[in-house]
Order: sequence, then structure tokens, then C-alpha cells
Amino acid sequence: MNKKIKVLSAVLGFIMLTGCSSTSKYPSSNDQEKIAQLTQTGIHYYWHGGNLSKAEKEFFKGITLKGKYDVVENSFAEASALSPYRTDLRFGIASTQIIQKKTPEALQTYKDILVMYPDNFEAGILLAGYSKQMGDMKTFNETVEVLKKNYPEKTQAYLEKFAMADNFSNAKLNTEAFKVNGNHAIVILGYALGEGGVMKPTLVERLKKGYELHKKNPKSPIIVSGGVQKGGVTEAFLMRNWLVSKGVPSKLIYMDDLAKDTVGNAIYSTEILATLKPEKVTLISSASHIRRGLSVFQEAANLKGLNVEYSNLVYLDYPSLEEAQKVSEAEKLVIYRDLIRTSGIWAYPGIQQ
Repeated sequence: MNKKIKVLSAVLGFIMLTGCSSTSKYPSSNDQEKIAQLTQTGIHYYWHGGNLSKAEKEFFKGITLKGKYDVVENSFAEASALSPYRTDLRFGIASTQIIQKKTPEALQTYKDILVMYPDNFEAGILLAGYSKQMGDMKTFNETVEVLKKNYPEKTQAYLEKFAMADNFSNAKLNTEAFKVNGNHAIVILGYALGEGGVMKPTLVERLKKGYELHKKNPKSPIIVSGGVQKGGVTEAFLMRNWLVSKGVPSKLIYMDDLAKDTVGNAIYSTEILATLKPEKVTLISSASHIRRGLSVFQEAANLKGLNVEYSNLVYLDYPSLEEAQKVSEAEKLVIYRDLIRTSGIWAYPGIQQ
């Protein structure tokens, strides 16, 4: 945690404990303008990055920024200092800390929210979920006990979501294409394009797995998912063209060219699945990404009321399948993060799911 964030955390902690602050609960119009500017700067850097030197000069004097997420975290921290009672700004800080693998700091941010607002469900369930994935079952159990008293049905629903994700974390990964009986669809997840709109090897390997599965299931519709543009084209557009070039009938291919990340993949592809109404879906991605993909796709299907059975086919981006089956602490955190985002608890409330 850098010096400026430590100072801000100390100030905000003092405000919560004493109730004494020169900062009004309702910021002035000037402060509101600064807050809007800071949050917009933060979310811009979240998606696009930018000039770090310019950010240091214009927004964060005296702070050396190491990367774009430093800008995001500092943006929400500065905004929160101006309006310490706004939980959305604190959630923005915590979400960025999770991205940067600063999990202890994120957990403390959620605890700070709960000091101010003890009945805040979102802070509680995030604290519980991340504590569980960190192996801190004491905090998990204590937090869940409080949540159950205040929100019994909602808490139980999230415990079931966590159990579902845990089951997918233990799923056997398939590296060879297989025949699927019944009403079946295929979903291939995109991967960031290179400069000028060129498919990177990882995306090509995922497409190869999709093509192999198509050969085993030639009537199954295929959804290609990815909407981040580079060079004027999206992942989905290039994926479709690649499959067509291999002889896959274009009428079988559906494009999700809106998704900007894994959560978007699940939400927008599930919209297409809702029209296709398959009973079984095979999700294709890299081995390092598939468990997260399965969890968020199942959650998106549940929210849509779809009764879908998911299987997987992976491009093996590990030295061995045995190694691929292991789930790291970092992956566990990301699985829960995107599961919770898909469920409707935004990472940056009101700005970015």
C-alpha cells in the first residue's frame, strides 16, 4: 500500500470512529465535480490505461504511479476522501485492490464499510467470499452468521453460488473433442486482439478446439464471444471469419460482439442461448480461464431461468493437464470476483459491472 493510500485510510478510519470531520456528509458542488472527474479518470484507466506521468501531474501530486490500476485505486481513494460516506467509492477502492492482488487491503476496505454501515449486504458477502478463498474460515463463518440474521434468504442464495463455483473449480478439464447427445450448443470465448486487430495464438488455439468440437457435433450452433475492438474489428468478427474459412456453415455461427470481459461473455452469450434453448452447452476457453468461465456462465443461465448443463473443452496453456487441474489462490479469488459481479453486485457501482 503506498504512502498516500495509507494516509487516506487513516483519515477515513478516524472519520468513522469519531464522527468528526471537516468533510461534510454532503460534498460541496466543487467537491462533487472533483469526485466525478476522479471517478471518470479511474474508470477510463481501468479500461484503457493512459499516460502515467500526466496522471501524476494532474491528479496525484507526490505519488509515483506504477501502472494503470494505481491510477484507478488512487482516483477512487481521492474521491472517497472528499465524500467518505459514499460506499460506492469505497467499493471502487476495494475492487481495484482485488485486481492488484492486494487482498488484505481489500478485506480491510470492506470491514471499514461495515463499521460505517453494519447492515451492508454487499460488503458483507464480499468480505465473506474473499475470506473463504483466502482460507480464513473464521472471518467467513463470523460474517456469514451476521448476514444470515439480517438477510437469511439472500445469504443462502450466495452460499449456493459459492458452492456451485467450488464444484466447477474441481471439474475435470477436457482437452479432446467429444460427441454430445441431445440439443447442444458451443460457446467459444474470445481473447484480446493484438495491435491492428490480429488474433493472438491463444485465440487461434481456442478456435482450433472449437473447430474440433464442431466436427464431432456438426449440427450444434456456435456462439463466438468477444467485443473488444482493435484495428476496427472485434474478436467475435474475426472468430466467425476463421471458422467460416475452415468450412463451418455461417448459419450455425452467432456473434456476441458486445462483451468486454468474461462477465460480459456470460451475460451477452446467455442472451443468445436463451433464444437457442439448448439443453447442453460446451464452453471452450484456455485451461487457466475455463473454471471462471463455467462459474459465470452458470450464474448467468440461472439468472435467466435457463436449465443448462455445461461441459468444457480447453486449450491447454499449462505444461501438463495435471498442473492445469490445480487451482491457485489467485484464480480462486478471480472466480468469486466475477461470479459476484455476474450476480448483480457491481465492482464499480453505477459505473462498471
